[in-house]
Amino acid sequence: MDITTLIGVIVSGSLVISAIIMGGPATWFINPPSIMIVAGGTMGATLINYPLSEVLGVFGVAKHVILHKSQSFGKLIALIVDFAKKARREGMLSFEGQLKEIEDPFLVKGLQLAIDGMESNAIEAVLTTEIQSLEDRHKLGAEIFTTMGTYAPAVGMLGTIIGLVQMLMQMEDPSQIGAPMAVALLTTFYGTLLANLLFLPIAGKLRTRSKEEVLTKQMVLEGIISIQAGDNHRIVEQKLKAFIPPKQRQTVEETKEE
Repeated sequence: MDITTLIGVIVSGSLVISAIIMGGPATWFINPPSIMIVAGGTMGATLINYPLSEVLGVFGVAKHVILHKSQSFGKLIALIVDFAKKARREGMLSFEGQLKEIEDPFLVKGLQLAIDGMESNAIEAVLTTEIQSLEDRHKLGAEIFTTMGTYAPAVGMLGTIIGLVQMLMQMEDPSQIGAPMAVALLTTFYGTLLANLLFLPIAGKLRTRSKEEVLTKQMVLEGIISIQAGDNHRIVEQKLKAFIPPKQRQTVEETKEE
């Protein structure tokens, strides 16, 4: 679980709710017509913009915003370096018995291609295509949430206009102004809230997750190509360390010592 995301949700949500409660009853901010306008309008506009299958699929991706376990670069580098040592001693075929123990399917696939004797250029082409496809899928998920974050405030403004029209049509009876005014204000509130505390932050987090995962897979690709080329394990290690910032390289050294 991503603690920072969870903290962000709790802090932002609790502060908004606290501010609402401090100003009066929370029920003042519950308005079904406003919710229907914002939720229905945002979802409808999103479905017009994207196929249903892509919209439904992105909600499955969204769970990774919180339920995500970051890859340890130190452990990954140590694992690939161990494979490089073994390849120099026993050859590529010696990996076959270890594939079932590896949790990363991308690493397993790359090693299997190397064991099968595929040329380096072919392995690189296959794995690069898979990385690109992964990047495209993640980009689509972030794009859909960004689109929803763009539509939500606009739909909220539409609800505000609806509420103002209803209010102006009932100016002769001051007792009927309250409900339309609530719709006018709360639709903007809901749209802004959803965009800035939900949709846009999720889009940003998905882009961050995508960069992390792509970097990890690029490291795996470089490691497999180096192992197949017969590089010394120290060379393999230095190539992989080049992918990560200098501050994280100390963590890699600590992982090796453990």
